[in-house]
Amino acid sequence: MATSAFQRLLRVLDLEERQGWRNRAVIGGLQAMAARWQKDAAQEEADPRIVATIVVLMERYQSGTLEIRLVCAESMRKALSGEIVDIGVDQAGDEDESPAYGDAATPEYADEADVEPVATTHRKKVDKQSNGAKPAAGERLDQSVERSGEDELLTLPTPEPATVARERVRRQQAASRRTADDLAAAVTILPGVGASTAELLGRLGIARMIDLIWHLPSRHDDFSQLRTIAQMRPGEQVTVIANVWEVRDRKISMKRQIVEAVLSDGTGTLRANWWNKYIRNQLKPGMTLRFSGKVGLFMGHKTLDNPVFEDVDEEMVATGRLTPVYPLTEGVSNKKLRMLIKQALDEYVDFVSDPLPDFIADEYNLPPLAQALRQVHFPADQDELKAGLRRLAFDELLYIQLGVLQRRRELQTATSLALVSDDALLARFREGLPFALTNAQVRVLDEVNRDLARTLPMTRLVQGDVGSGKTAIAAAAMYVAAANGAQSALLAPTQILAEQHHRSLSKLLGSLTRPDGRPLEVALLTGRVTGGQREAILAALSAGEIDILVGTTALIQDAVEFANLGLVVVDEQHRFGVEQRGALRNRGDVQPHLLVMSATPIPRSLALTIYGDLDLSVIDEMPPGREPIKTKWFSPRERERIYGFMRHEAQAGRQAFVVYPLVEESEKLNAGAAVSEHERLQAEVFPDLRLALLHGRMTGQEKDEVMRAFAEGEYDILVSTTVIEVGIDVPNASVILIEDAERFGLAQLHQLRGRIGRGEHKSYCALVSKAEGDEAAERLRALEATQSGFDLAEKDLELRGPGDFLGTRQSGLPDLRVALLSDMDTLLTARTAAQTLFAQDPTLISYPQLARQVEQFWHGHGDVS
Repeated sequence: MATSAFQRLLRVLDLEERQGWRNRAVIGGLQAMAARWQKDAAQEEADPRIVATIVVLMERYQSGTLEIRLVCAESMRKALSGEIVDIGVDQAGDEDESPAYGDAATPEYADEADVEPVATTHRKKVDKQSNGAKPAAGERLDQSVERSGEDELLTLPTPEPATVARERVRRQQAASRRTADDLAAAVTILPGVGASTAELLGRLGIARMIDLIWHLPSRHDDFSQLRTIAQMRPGEQVTVIANVWEVRDRKISMKRQIVEAVLSDGTGTLRANWWNKYIRNQLKPGMTLRFSGKVGLFMGHKTLDNPVFEDVDEEMVATGRLTPVYPLTEGVSNKKLRMLIKQALDEYVDFVSDPLPDFIADEYNLPPLAQALRQVHFPADQDELKAGLRRLAFDELLYIQLGVLQRRRELQTATSLALVSDDALLARFREGLPFALTNAQVRVLDEVNRDLARTLPMTRLVQGDVGSGKTAIAAAAMYVAAANGAQSALLAPTQILAEQHHRSLSKLLGSLTRPDGRPLEVALLTGRVTGGQREAILAALSAGEIDILVGTTALIQDAVEFANLGLVVVDEQHRFGVEQRGALRNRGDVQPHLLVMSATPIPRSLALTIYGDLDLSVIDEMPPGREPIKTKWFSPRERERIYGFMRHEAQAGRQAFVVYPLVEESEKLNAGAAVSEHERLQAEVFPDLRLALLHGRMTGQEKDEVMRAFAEGEYDILVSTTVIEVGIDVPNASVILIEDAERFGLAQLHQLRGRIGRGEHKSYCALVSKAEGDEAAERLRALEATQSGFDLAEKDLELRGPGDFLGTRQSGLPDLRVALLSDMDTLLTARTAAQTLFAQDPTLISYPQLARQVEQFWHGHGDVS
């Protein structure tokens, strides 16, 4: 009875016949399959005489001419059917050199234990041949060469396949006809790229050859691990060289089918599956291909799901390596894009100019730009990929640092009003405060006053945690400006925050006067101030009758003219675009001083980049009496416990917030919505309590009325969206419940938590989340464990990156293709290099290419401060 090993060999022989006896039915030829096959057959208790015969025939097939292979194949078929075949083997299982095929000598078969491994048998044969034996009739010429110089022959490289050689020559010839001007040429100059493909590539921002080269991979699949089918383990990313035995369509439902192929490499078989029906046209039985993908297991059989594949003779682009995976659009496959980018790199990348001075590249061990681009697209290994990415990241961070240094230099060429203060002036301010300044506030106020006293424009960032007292610093600076006859503007990101600042400043400064004895005038200008009231404010502002103007983006409209603007205060810096900040700061003839306040602590990496031209002050001390907020992560099923605690707090006279990520329910998002949940909570959970609703779709007047009523204690619970994130100050609120907390960033969660803990009562933050992802869970655990906004800001930047951390398109930072602001090593290296270059040549006149690159990098991003 035939064993499975025998059946497998019969299929291999059938495939060999279809392929013309080329010894390619299994990878490495039949000899490579022999040892494993011999072991399998022995385990299946096949006749050891037949097994030994077939192993010898496999070896002869490997090295034989076409005629010998035909005879060997026929003999193997006979042996597999159970017939004892006379092939001339001696007692040891080695070949008897005297009989030829068809001789009548009867072989003596060795026991299975005496059969040597194929590689050893082959070596013995070569050794015998090297002892002066002449080639036998019909033997290949290369066998006689092998006898005469086996050691030399074994050191020769594998010959380059003809298809690879032809493609290499074609690329060399094509590249010789290219010029640097072709980088700006349309992608249609590439073979196979017509108008329709060009249109699809245009959706990816690829119009020119240089765009194709700079379309960088979003990641790489590691297919560098070459495995046999027998060596594969489920879950691995592997590459295997295998023969296609069978291709068929397999129906998996009424309307769906997959393409399935049976692959073999002599060590075993597996099934590969594709959802793309057109794969069926690309695979034919008998093909030898490289397949790369993730190993799966289905009903005990190994599988490859949707593997990529290439001809075994082709250059490895998608298989057998770290394979690039690119951002795509509908109609453009990763395979197509890989081939186009590979061609672009081969023929054009050496024309890409390298803006980095040689001495910088040498000092920091950075590869040339063209080499780095090759390494990022098609790295030979992980080390090459890291080296390429490091070079591209270094360039981006260098451009940021040079841009920041240039803008700081530009600021220092301008002049501002010197706003001088003395001890008596500051004493009058501090006497009017209802609280004592902390040591940190005193230190920061001294730093601000030193800057204001100079004619060089101040550009200072004051950062402190929620409730640390930044507004008092701003109020003191504005009082100093008013005492010097100058006006101040405070720019707030939201209507509610602007109005709150107006109330706070009016209270803090209401008892103070101008040099002429008149009380300080604090006015509010927002989008809701219209008609005669607006005209009156604008007239008073231009006449110099208003000392401090608080507002939103309404302050930067053309009609707003200051008589003598000396100080600009920007609250929540990252919520404004740089163009808005620059427009306000440049309204006067002289440059006003700039004070930026941020309740979102700025990580060190951002302080060195986005805020690199600002001097930094930190209020790292909270006012006395503030207790830490107890924070806990709850699962949704524990919600009733939280409701009970909220009721207890409300009965004790305290208030609570409930925050939802959405205003109204969404079919696409499985998240809580404020409107519907407000109705449910009022009707079903807290029918005896007073609940209010606040969200961003309400009018400004409606929002103000709700917030005023809540702050005055008319409501027990405020159901809201994140509109309360900034500017809500209710000292009596002691509980905040944040629903679907995994949908918020860490800094945003910290800001929401800062809405409580502002009074004398112990405060509690409950995070309700069904978070499943590691990153979301890490955010929530960090918030539970940490009260420090600075530590949380660093963690948030690490988890989400600067774009999300600062708000979409609001960072003032050019798009980064590669660099991570959390990569402090590269950031500090680039900063040192920028300082070196800037010290030598502030205008970069000696490095025109680098200067152009910095300008293009920052183009359209305005003033970083």
